[in-house]
Amino acid sequence: MRIRITSLAIFLIAVLAFSAPCFSQVIYGPASGGKRSPEDLAAAAAAPKPSYDPHDLSGIWWGNGAGRQLGTPPPMTPWGQERYDANKPSEREAPESRKVPPALGNDPLGKCDPEGYPRNLSANGRPFEIVQTSGKIIQIFEWGHAFREIWTDGRKLPPVAELDPRWYGWAVGHWEGDTLVVESTGFDERTWLNGSGYPHSAEMKLTERYRHPDAMTLEITVTLEDPKAYTKPWVGMPQSYKLQLPKGLTILEEAFCVPSEEQSFNEKVRDAAAGLTKSK
Repeated sequence: MRIRITSLAIFLIAVLAFSAPCFSQVIYGPASGGKRSPEDLAAAAAAPKPSYDPHDLSGIWWGNGAGRQLGTPPPMTPWGQERYDANKPSEREAPESRKVPPALGNDPLGKCDPEGYPRNLSANGRPFEIVQTSGKIIQIFEWGHAFREIWTDGRKLPPVAELDPRWYGWAVGHWEGDTLVVESTGFDERTWLNGSGYPHSAEMKLTERYRHPDAMTLEITVTLEDPKAYTKPWVGMPQSYKLQLPKGLTILEEAFCVPSEEQSFNEKVRDAAAGLTKSK
């Protein structure tokens, strides 16, 4: 018995010794634009694909920055049109007829306000992570290092009148076969739906369907209902995301929007570009 125990101890020490460099390595997922270092790309190429479980959505997912969650919007109500006209976007996805220099715009991101949802789902081509527990799923977004909770413990979504609006709303989810259905509402009206400045009300309800058709792919479809802002539901096209390898070792960058840094950037870059530099 002593020989067996000694042999087992030597085996475990050897395994830990050879495994330590792998687990001590910091491997970053794709930041804005999908950039990864040559070392990270090599690690991803050498990593084995994880075993496939259609109910396991965990990992870091990247959508390659292609496409937006919602697609073409339906007609707006007078309330929605008024809010839309008041928003002054600067992002590249905004129509040229509406785009203004950042210093002259009023995008909430210019003041480091939270990006909100579903805008953060496809923000700047950045990835997001899904963490699953027995009663809750957490989405962690690289931009702003923000998180969203999806309760999967059987609770129902309360009426919006009973909820205090939140930047990322209130969400519950349940499985229908191999599809995770997420319902959410109670969103803070100050966020935009995307970089074009489309608005929403606190009464907005999102229904999302998450499909995991193979080990490396996640598909998300978003349907938006907001009678206060839009005359009919806004049904988005399915968007595809790819799992970033090595699973469990890849991490998100800490991409916070820091108000003091944003203010300095506004003064030195955005204001100067718009001819608003203060005279000394």
